[in-house]
Amino acid sequence: MLKIKTKPFSELTTLELYDLLQLRSEVFVVEQDCVYQDIDDKDKKAMHILGFKDDVLVAYTRIFKPGDYFELASIGRVVVAKNQRQNKYGYDIMKASIKAINAYYNVNKIKISAQVYLKHFYNNLGFIATGPEYLEDNILHVAMIK
Repeated sequence: MLKIKTKPFSELTTLELYDLLQLRSEVFVVEQDCVYQDIDDKDKKAMHILGFKDDVLVAYTRIFKPGDYFELASIGRVVVAKNQRQNKYGYDIMKASIKAINAYYNVNKIKISAQVYLKHFYNNLGFIATGPEYLEDNILHVAMIK
């Protein structure tokens, strides 16, 4: 079971910020072989959902209130450390993120920009694809709404 912490950018410790940026870089830049601008100023507006196993950050998302990223509330940068994916922490961090959106923003409708190969994963969490697939950072994505 993950220990979940939810924090605005201003309350992240230096170590938490370092660890979340390192995890995002390990997966989105190195593993997925995708050169893109990860540090995008949106982190400053986001609430950060951090999932720890034995005090090690192994899962992460960032959430936004309606209007800060999309018109609807949203979840982004969904990531689980490669050596922890067999534990289904993706579901845990997403459920915590959905709960946080409900608690902090008092809304239930959520939009994500999902990598197409993860569509089934997001379907299992109640998200439905809307619209055509599109390239984002040279990876096929699809908009999904819960």
